Amino acid sequence: MKNKTSLAIFENFKVRRIYDEKKEIWYFSIIDVIEILTDTSIPRRYWSDLKSKLKKEGSEVYEKIVQLKMTAPDGKQ
Repeated sequence: MKNKTSLAIFENFKVRRIYDEKKEIWYFSIIDVIEILTDTSIPRRYWSDLKSKLKKEGSEVYEKIVQLKMTAPDGKQ
């Protein structure tokens, strides 16, 4: 699978993303999006709580979530 990584800028926030050329689809970092939309200082915690809530409610969205490795602002994967 050939991927291209880049940053998207949204109102001065950086959003990590990966483009999958084979599937012709962009994948965005949900942590980055949550930080922008909720203005929370702990987006990972917010996402963790939301996933738990979705799973308890039996949401099918939870089953379709894919985790990709992206480079964090501190350089870690």
